[in-house]
Parts: sequence; structure tokens; C-alpha cells
Amino acid sequence: MSASEPLVVVENVQKHYGEFQALTDIDLSIDAGEVVVIIGPSGSGKSTLCRSINRLETITSGSIRVDGKELPAEGKALAKLRAEVGMVFQSFNLFAHLTILENVTLGPIKVHGVGREQAEREAMELLARVGVDKQASKLPAQLSGGQQQRVAIARSLAMHPKVMLFDEPTSALDPEMINEVLDVMVGLAKEGMTMIVVTHEMGFARRAADRVVFMADGQIVEQATPEEFFTNPQSTRAKDFLSKLITN
Repeated sequence: MSASEPLVVVENVQKHYGEFQALTDIDLSIDAGEVVVIIGPSGSGKSTLCRSINRLETITSGSIRVDGKELPAEGKALAKLRAEVGMVFQSFNLFAHLTILENVTLGPIKVHGVGREQAEREAMELLARVGVDKQASKLPAQLSGGQQQRVAIARSLAMHPKVMLFDEPTSALDPEMINEVLDVMVGLAKEGMTMIVVTHEMGFARRAADRVVFMADGQIVEQATPEEFFTNPQSTRAKDFLSKLITN
């Protein structure tokens, strides 16, 4: 990566589902260590954009580069990219038949060829970091949703990703569990992890984002610092979106 090139570069990206255009003319650059929060009404293309960055969604045209490299189409190169781009979803996607510790060590052992002992040591450190090390020998079903989501974050971190994508990581959680996950994410942000976060949690956006990207109808409508965006939105769409949040 050249010193000048951002870590993630999305250029003129279009995404069609048949006749429906989900993303239109998306241009977005994210620097190493930056926390970008993507917000907007439902159906605005936020998750589609997030999932395109590790090619869970294929784009119709345009280009996406991570660390200077164009997203590979398939095969080993794509698997390697996915190892470098951590992803945390609404659903926790943990392997139900594996213990928490096995869930976190699987990737490093299988993909990176890390020895079991080292993988387990690192996994326990990560589980401690997200506050679930005491649950290491349990199965996912024995944990609360908030605990499972924190394990999912630890599992992504175990791959030493260059960037972490979060696609509405708290939307499936009970209200009392949301903060325990957001607190872990705020901690990661403070440590300098590059993060792209799709969320409805405006408090998190205010607290942790370097930049807020507002999307509507498959387009980026505006982007600004949280302070600027929440106090002085420029577009009618953003003003309308924020006014609805405040009244609810």
C-alpha cells in the first residue's frame, strides 16, 4: 500500500438486482485506523455496501480495493482477502457444535496454519478482552446473545484483520445486551482498529465514529464528522431522517 492510498477504496460502485439498483455511484475511501459509521433509512443500501467490501455481495461495476489490491473474484485469493477483512453480522454465525474456544481458534489454525497451543493462547487473550473468557468451554447455545456477539468479534480479531466490517451487529440483541457489544466496539475504535460499521445506534456513531456516512436510496447523500452531521445536517434527507429519530 502506498503511503497516500487509503486502506479501503470504493470507486464508482454500482449494484443491480435485476431491474433494481441497490447501489449507485458509490465513492468512499477509508484510511487505516479510521472508524466510519454508515447510517440511513432501511433499504438505503448500507448493508449491501458493507457486504460488498469482502465480496459477500458481488458488485455490478466499479472497483473496490483493500490495502491497494482489487477484490479478487473467487478462489484462494478471495479466501485470503476474507481473512484480512473481519466481518461481524446481525446473526452471530458461530458453529453450534464447537465450543467458544474452538470457534475462535478454527480460523487461525485452518487458514493461517497457527499451532493449536498458540491459537488457544491468543484466543483466550481475545476472549478475555471481550469479557467472555470464562465461557470458553461452553457451546454457543449456552451463552446470551450479547455474549455470542462478543465471541463473534473475538473470532474476527483472531485472524488479525486489517479492517473490520460490522453489519448491524446489535440489531438482533435485547436492549440490555446492546451496550455490552457496543462497549467492546468502542474499545476497538480507541485502539486504532479500522472499522466500517452499519448501525442504527446513533449513540455509538456520536461516541466512536471519525466520520458518519449517510445513505439513502442506494447513494451516499452526505458525510461529515459526527458533530457536524448530528448538529448541522446538510441534506433534506438527512434532516428528515434525524428528525424522525429525535421524535421517536
